[in-house]
Amino acid sequence: MDKLEIKCAMQIQKPIHEVFEAIIIPEKMSNYFISQSTGIMETGKNLIWKFPEFDFECPVKVQKVEKDKYVSFYWENSGHDLLVEITLSEKENNSTLVSISEKSMENNEAGLQWLSGNSFGWSNFLACLKAYLEYNINLRKGAFDFMKKK
Repeated sequence: MDKLEIKCAMQIQKPIHEVFEAIIIPEKMSNYFISQSTGIMETGKNLIWKFPEFDFECPVKVQKVEKDKYVSFYWENSGHDLLVEITLSEKENNSTLVSISEKSMENNEAGLQWLSGNSFGWSNFLACLKAYLEYNINLRKGAFDFMKKK
């Protein structure tokens, strides 16, 4: 295996449009993921994300947005532009399956560290998204304060 890729998924008990909006609208994203964004995720837009526990700006290049179906963007990790794809699928009982992939890094020490950290990160993203949409709980708040630089 030459390249490493992250894949994870979770079903959320909310309609697809509600899930889609929570992924592209910064005011909703700030309840479970980022603290700020320079705009809504739209095809071709370049955004800057800020995270509540990190003191840096994260450039995001939105590649494609298909309403209620798909969001893709590039962001950088260790000098590599990585593609994140989020796919939404309608499921029974008005629920939504959220599938995420991020690719790719070389199968080496740096790639394995990325695989471990970002696999955890995307699983956490899904759990926080589910908690926010289904129960209006911000699981991320305070969860990573231990990572802040003092």
